[in-house]
Amino acid sequence: MPKQAIIPPGTAAPIGPFVPGSLADGILYVAGTLPFDSQNNVVHVGNAGAQTRHVLETIQRIVETAGGTLADVTFNHVFLKHWEDYAAINAVYAEFFPGEKPARYCVQVGLVKPEALVEIASVAHIGKPV
Repeated sequence: MPKQAIIPPGTAAPIGPFVPGSLADGILYVAGTLPFDSQNNVVHVGNAGAQTRHVLETIQRIVETAGGTLADVTFNHVFLKHWEDYAAINAVYAEFFPGEKPARYCVQVGLVKPEALVEIASVAHIGKPV
């Protein structure tokens, strides 16, 4: 099964040995996405809602680069630093998935950079590979 790396134009180099997305047999796996700018600095420090928006906009760009839309997302893995940010994260998350929601789980974890409050990884079924 051949796979294709999905890297939107202008994407910063990952901070580890991975690509933003990997497409195989019409299924897109989006790596854990943090609220990073183009230099891998955390944006919107202290604001979980704004960080979630940034993360989901990044995921949207990855999915669109692979030929899909957020409606193709079937599963999200949500990692949050503090449970008190759960409501703010969910409020923004609901804006990006207004209709039928993808399955997901949400766990509290330590994230790779202390200022990051949320990380999301996704799976999307796009159909035919690009």
